[in-house]
Amino acid sequence: MHAMLGGDIAPDPTSSGHPDRPVQAPALLPVALPWRDVFWVRWGLPDRGIRQAGPRGIQDHHTQGLMKKVIVTGPFDQLDCRQVRFLQEANRLGDVTVLLWSDASISAITGTPSQFPQDERRYVLERIRYVRQVVIVDAPQQPHHLPGMRGIEAQIWAVEEADDHPEKHQFCMNNGLELAVIRRDQLSGLPLPPTTASSGRPKVVVTGCYDWLHSGHVRFFEEASGYGDLYVVVGSDANVRRLKGPGHPLFPQEQRQYMVSAIRYVKQALISTGSGWLDADPQIRQIRPDIYIVNEDGDRGGKRQYCQELGIRYLVLQRVPAPGLPRRTSTQLRGF
Repeated sequence: MHAMLGGDIAPDPTSSGHPDRPVQAPALLPVALPWRDVFWVRWGLPDRGIRQAGPRGIQDHHTQGLMKKVIVTGPFDQLDCRQVRFLQEANRLGDVTVLLWSDASISAITGTPSQFPQDERRYVLERIRYVRQVVIVDAPQQPHHLPGMRGIEAQIWAVEEADDHPEKHQFCMNNGLELAVIRRDQLSGLPLPPTTASSGRPKVVVTGCYDWLHSGHVRFFEEASGYGDLYVVVGSDANVRRLKGPGHPLFPQEQRQYMVSAIRYVKQALISTGSGWLDADPQIRQIRPDIYIVNEDGDRGGKRQYCQELGIRYLVLQRVPAPGLPRRTSTQLRGF
């Protein structure tokens, strides 16, 4: 994306160093994986056995001060709040590596092609703040066993409570692993990441509905964050319904805020309290941004004049997907 309207503004040169930017994933691993979304954790000084993840079970690496590695496996074909909550809980245990099922694996297991191609799924997952890296792999043959992991150390296999199975426990016992069961109650709520102190970079604000978060939104956040600390104001349910009509939004405002806040480029996500095309006015006055960025579709509703009156730089970016990825819209994905 590059600036089309509103003046030329160069991205902040410090923007390339996001502290939680994912590292490059290693080459494709010739291994099989569990057929359900699961977690692995590498502990610094582990005890061998079976544990239950939670406040009285496995401690997170922030309190222990130990670096651990978590491996999550699965298709992640339609990333939603539940899956992101899993990633968030996994990240409490250490750095998360996602072993992502290939398109061929999804087709072989489900009998239908993946909704999103593997490169697009990897692109989005790599930009979730709770993920360290993503590796595309082939899915396993046995649902309750793990294959030998080449180049990846792990000491804990963590699973969703619904996926707990005696064969998994036995497998872990036989292979010197710990099995961590993530309980349903641990995944309740939508906790937002803590707000961090100002970096001293310019403040950038973007606004929108973000009703079905997709790779196009993520790319927009990625580009916008190059100009400074990125604040995203998500349209409230009432205002989205007012602007788009009955049936909108598909996802409630708290879920949309949560999904946006999970993107590593976003400093803070807020819910608008105003109305109309300038529904973010109360939040913008609170944030006091230096730049208001929109894409071509969002360049309307008096936003340009609004920014002129408040002394905010106004920048319009082209709506271009990340290299090699298809163009996405929430309308297309929702089907209405």
